[in-house]
Amino acid sequence: MILSVTLSKPVANIETIMGKPYQKIKITAENSSEGSAWFAEFFTKTQVFHKHFSQNELDEFLSKHEGTTFRNSVKRTEKEEITILTNKKGKQTELRKALNYQKNLFTAQNKDKLTRNYILQEGNVIPFLVLSGIMTSDGKVVSSKYNKFRQINRFLEFIDDVLPEFADNSKPVHIIDFGCGKSYLTFAVHYFLNEIKKIPCIIEGLDLKEDVIDYCNNIVKKLDLKNIGFKKGSIESYKDAQNPDIIITLHACDTATDYALKYAVEKNTKIILSVPCCQHQINSQLEKNQKDRILAADSPFEPLLKHGLIREKFSSLLTDALRAQWLEQQGYKVQLLEFIDEEHTPKNLLIRAKKTGMDKKNSRPPVLDLLKIQPELWT
Repeated sequence: MILSVTLSKPVANIETIMGKPYQKIKITAENSSEGSAWFAEFFTKTQVFHKHFSQNELDEFLSKHEGTTFRNSVKRTEKEEITILTNKKGKQTELRKALNYQKNLFTAQNKDKLTRNYILQEGNVIPFLVLSGIMTSDGKVVSSKYNKFRQINRFLEFIDDVLPEFADNSKPVHIIDFGCGKSYLTFAVHYFLNEIKKIPCIIEGLDLKEDVIDYCNNIVKKLDLKNIGFKKGSIESYKDAQNPDIIITLHACDTATDYALKYAVEKNTKIILSVPCCQHQINSQLEKNQKDRILAADSPFEPLLKHGLIREKFSSLLTDALRAQWLEQQGYKVQLLEFIDEEHTPKNLLIRAKKTGMDKKNSRPPVLDLLKIQPELWT
């Protein structure tokens, strides 16, 4: 059985063939009650699109695009990793590597279980995890979804840490998940507060993709959940009469994170938990500045900007540092924390901000002038 497929190195006319300029496609096995056996993520430079495949649909898709539309393919099964490399002339090279997948996974999982006491425990049947394909009907975590299971539990630890802020709440805790996607975290937080902590809450998820909103609302309906719902819409134009107590974002792409932070500040949100993603804005400005020779050749930042990979990482760190400084200026106590082990995702920085009301002097960081860049929202 195919556990995952990653397609990369698209042909030059990819947009003509597939309708969008996809750069990479990641397909992973899932355990779905809807009959879809695989979940696909289609990545452009700035966006991610989702789709579900049945067995026949996956076979047809790979037959059409593997090695043709995308020149590189890495396919994993329980037993081997199959890499297909296609050169510009269409010649294919196939490489196979045997994997002792189940043994290695079993060892890693059991080592993890011995060292961590999770909030959501394997062996307990948790309905939303079953419907989301993370857990089987008898309470076992699906092997290919174990990293997602760890990620969910890690985020719940951050939620648990901030609960003392709401000990005296006379009203339900109001939470918004911006860029909720398939809403693993949204459902997890709802379950944690209602079923484990017995804390009344109202949770809303927002996402641009209609298919994932329908998917999430179907889970709500099937499980007959109360005080949780999902809407299609952009963070930039979102409006809600009630001020949220907590705003969460997980991998909201590029400036979507900034719009979420801006909304939280405007609504005097008590707690912000944000894991940023794809910080393109500053990186693209620095790249343009270099091409246009706006930065001096002897700039002290030249070694950081010379190579694209280093520039991208530098831009990511600078973006999040500026976000933290801006939140502090708006009256928040801010911590930058490791979200999950870097071996599971490189996007592992979490911004945790708590409203204190002690605004600081709002000044433009000198580094922005030195780099000759203008962030869109928070300077």
